[in-house]
Amino acid sequence: MPDPGLSDTLPTDSPTDTDTAQELSCCGKPAGRPRAADMEARMENLLHTAGCLFLEKGYGKVSLEMIAREAHVAVRTIYVKFGGKSGLFNAVVEQRRAAYFSTMPALETDMRPLATILGEFGLLFVQLVTMPAAIRLNRMVVAEAATHPELAETFYKVGPGQTREMLTRFFSRPDIAPLFRAELTASVMALHLLNCLLGDQMSRLLFPPPAQPDVAQLRLKVAAGLDLFLRGTLRQPPAAG
Repeated sequence: MPDPGLSDTLPTDSPTDTDTAQELSCCGKPAGRPRAADMEARMENLLHTAGCLFLEKGYGKVSLEMIAREAHVAVRTIYVKFGGKSGLFNAVVEQRRAAYFSTMPALETDMRPLATILGEFGLLFVQLVTMPAAIRLNRMVVAEAATHPELAETFYKVGPGQTREMLTRFFSRPDIAPLFRAELTASVMALHLLNCLLGDQMSRLLFPPPAQPDVAQLRLKVAAGLDLFLRGTLRQPPAAG
């Protein structure tokens, strides 16, 4: 049962954006709307603080009051900006995922060779999912999904769901789809690629390594996963090396 006081609906006396701007202004500064840079920095701090608390204590044990106190903002600021705890968690996951993939060209328009595109994506993806924080996040979601279904829904929508949709669009491209077996749908190939890259997901979550593998180890893992994927999906599988 959700904690009392953590309803994802706005309070009756919902504050306005002006109220939020006033709460985000720094103590000792002249009254008025804070600079955009100040507000952005405080929002960044709020998301960082919330992410740390979720990982440290678990989603169910973290209240909005706790987050607000640690981030030095008002609870109603969180309601205005994110709608509640579920929305804040959504923003935390979305921000971290977007930041990690920001260096990768958009799959929908990347015209490099197929192996290059998938190799770069694969390395970024495997680096992300093997990070200790990412493993802890996955374990938390699995452990608390039954009591907090909104947590699992939010996590999937802004995390794994976005990745699958991105790959599905890529495999649907007019220049990419003909390279693969006609009976395989784009969504099936997206899921198969992720499974080939992930490997033994259960062991990854139950017995995480004490440290993230180095880049050389991850490159070998990605190469093996891509070879398995391409041999099973291309119209003309690559020749044995």
